[in-house]
Amino acid sequence: MAGKNEPASIAADADAVDFMPTRGSDPDKNGDAVDRVLAHATLEEKVGMMSGHGFFAALGEDDRVWGARPYRAGGGIDRLGIPPLLFTDGPRGVTRVGSTCFPCTMARGATFDADLEHRIGQAMGKEARAQGCSFSGAVCINLLRHPAWGRAQETYGEDPWHLGVMGAAMGTGIQAHNVIATVKHFALNSMENARFKVDVRADERSLHEVYLPHFKHCLDAGIASVMTAYNKVNGEYCGQNPFLLTQILREEWGFDGFVHSDWVRGVYKVDGAAAGLDIENPEPQIFGEKLVEAVRSGAIEESVVDRACRRILATQFRFAARPDPLPGYPSDLIANEEHRALALEAAEKCAVLLENDGTLPLSRTNIRRLAVLGRLAAIENTGDNGSSRVRPPYVVTPLAGLRDFLGIDAVVHGDEDDIEAAAATARSADAVLVVVGYTAKEEGEYIIGDIALGADRKPGDPAPRPSISDVPIGGDRVSLDLPPVQIDLIHAAKASGKPVIVVIVAGSAVMVERWREGVGAILMSFYAGMEGGTALARLLFGEVSPSGKLPFTVARDTDDYPFFDRDADTIDYGYWHGYSKFDRERLTPRYAFGDGLSYTRFSYHGLTARRGTDAIEVEVSVRNDGKWPADAVVQCYVCAPGVDAERPIKLLRAFDRVHLRPSQSAQVQFSVPLDSLRWRDDIAHRWRLERGTYRFGVGGSSNELVYTSLEV
Repeated sequence: MAGKNEPASIAADADAVDFMPTRGSDPDKNGDAVDRVLAHATLEEKVGMMSGHGFFAALGEDDRVWGARPYRAGGGIDRLGIPPLLFTDGPRGVTRVGSTCFPCTMARGATFDADLEHRIGQAMGKEARAQGCSFSGAVCINLLRHPAWGRAQETYGEDPWHLGVMGAAMGTGIQAHNVIATVKHFALNSMENARFKVDVRADERSLHEVYLPHFKHCLDAGIASVMTAYNKVNGEYCGQNPFLLTQILREEWGFDGFVHSDWVRGVYKVDGAAAGLDIENPEPQIFGEKLVEAVRSGAIEESVVDRACRRILATQFRFAARPDPLPGYPSDLIANEEHRALALEAAEKCAVLLENDGTLPLSRTNIRRLAVLGRLAAIENTGDNGSSRVRPPYVVTPLAGLRDFLGIDAVVHGDEDDIEAAAATARSADAVLVVVGYTAKEEGEYIIGDIALGADRKPGDPAPRPSISDVPIGGDRVSLDLPPVQIDLIHAAKASGKPVIVVIVAGSAVMVERWREGVGAILMSFYAGMEGGTALARLLFGEVSPSGKLPFTVARDTDDYPFFDRDADTIDYGYWHGYSKFDRERLTPRYAFGDGLSYTRFSYHGLTARRGTDAIEVEVSVRNDGKWPADAVVQCYVCAPGVDAERPIKLLRAFDRVHLRPSQSAQVQFSVPLDSLRWRDDIAHRWRLERGTYRFGVGGSSNELVYTSLEV
């Protein structure tokens, strides 16, 4: 049927034509195809592309379980043969029942392994396709400014360069299988409880040098979409912020993909379309009929709608025309053996050995009976219960993994519900493992029992039956310490006189000052995914050496972190955070950024740096000086002259992993782009490269480096 303002002859022609490109078609013809769609589509159809549709109805049909099906998240004109974008979230895996559950993003950040992250992205891309999804929200790269942030587990860490490299690896991996990836949340989103109201203030240097460069890194790598954040930045909501969405994203960075809002309350006025928001998700609460009326009244130019649709269609058509790497995407790709092995590899590589007095690795010969203490050892605990939740076919808990490894009779369990009984269990064993940390109740996306936030109900409608408790869970942490009962459990284990290993399950930094003395070893496993228990057993007994490195700084005193108020209306995000703040203020962390022990020792020799045309070429020899085969995580930091403007004492600018046998050496090469050495001149509003002597430091941690100098 013809649209209200469309000639019947055009509508009839359109009904007879499928405008969607096919796999392997000529991409040069995509522009013509986009023009034809815009010429044939009605205003209502074009505006319809600028919103998600059907989410609230689907949520009701699925008993309000998030991720039960792909969600129509913008795009699509059925009459013209254009399918919608079908969305799945992440970033632990495809948020559908039965998907592979990988370790949380922060855990994968601790691997410092971009190749592994790319392979995990490809696995997610395959599983998304196998489950009918064409659009993924798995790439979260918001900078960890303070460890109390509830959704810290969804990002990679505190360093912008590290965030950009890992996020780009994930996104390009997903897109290798023609699933459009989106990078989120743009921008300055690192508070959870106040995310719908807080106004985050930041100056130009802080924005461009600290809080935005990782987004540009990902977009430059080819990630095709951007999801806006809920919060305000410098007085305006991100979803309708022309400074972010047009001035920076489009004009300065040259981004040509599409921008969409976060789910519910992502935009508040139709002017958001003119500001640069192309899609409102998940329903047309602000766009839709209101946007059609704004165009008809002249309040919004129709060219704004055409521009948004052109961005959406151009992106869709580009992915639709690309050949698929696989002949098909059947359901047996979901959580298959290859992907489960990948989850295990990630769980082994992410674990960070923070302290070890020789207690680890344990010996199967000497450990005839192992006490495993803590409620968290026996429960499935893969991360929060928000939009990133994955429902895998199984989860190997720490207790199950160790019983499978040692035999069920060799592992005894006790927990904090009965400290005296747990202490007796510890005394009966040869060694004690205490599993402590958090669950979705203490940290994660802030869930108040209604994932639609009431937006799907009209006044007077009865409250729906929620799929989760009405009692709020998750959100920003109220403390960086372990719960007191867990600290009591650790002290009870130490009192047994047996070797004690503490395993921390959390999404970011946990304070250790109240209990670390007298503990033989501390291992941070994070939320380690569906194979976490298997990986833990292999790590503890030396089947594989720990090799993870902290992607954040662990302080000795919580006051050393930047100010944090989880209920703030306004907050300043300054230039100094993470290891740059600790360096500047000469604060000694408990564990530095990049810290992490191994069962072997590595040494660094022959560091050189030379200037190339567009980059500094850095090379170093790394040697395994111990007796265990293991991975070295080699980190390269740059120290700028800091004369033209104050700069951080050092900044990470490259990293790599290399596997070395005992006594084996390897040459590791880095190419540090000259552009990555620039600083943002907030008077001239441009980037400047300071001339002078730069120092390049390479090593296995930010506080253990060998240096060389170079004139730039």
